[in-house]
Amino acid sequence: MHQPSLNPSGELIIAPAPSSTSNDFDFLQGSWTIQNRKLKSRLSHSNDWQEFTATGTMYKVLLGLGNIDDFVTDFDGKPFEGMTVRLFNPQTKLWSLYWADSSKGILDKPVVGSFDKNIGYFYNTDVFNGHDILVAFQWDKTDPDKPVWSQAFSTDKGKTWEWNWYMKFSRTA
Repeated sequence: MHQPSLNPSGELIIAPAPSSTSNDFDFLQGSWTIQNRKLKSRLSHSNDWQEFTATGTMYKVLLGLGNIDDFVTDFDGKPFEGMTVRLFNPQTKLWSLYWADSSKGILDKPVVGSFDKNIGYFYNTDVFNGHDILVAFQWDKTDPDKPVWSQAFSTDKGKTWEWNWYMKFSRTA
């Protein structure tokens, strides 16, 4: 994984990969079945995983400078829906990925980054359970019909990472 850089004030420095384009997420257009594997408790040295299935659909917006997808599943028998809004800045060549879901109804702070060929690296700083963390999203589109998304947290400025959620996509349409 690429390691993000931090400036002296702790802000992330994210530079685009030379191959970054507004077409980076074209592989995700369409409908999907999503196999999820998520740690039940994050940053607690847990090895107890929750596995579940979701569905999703992605489409382009803003003449290709963005896209939106949905994520639909049940948690503990209750309906859950999430969505990602992805926006490409043609000046910086960086993507900003915003998440919102039916439990909060707000857009989270974006993870920012780009694809280096078939692997996308996206980062932000956040707070989890009162602790400053780095968040990493990684997209692997090596097989565009079976892409993999994963998420990791770091409490030590990126020296070590806890991978806590994996999504394996299978195209349905």
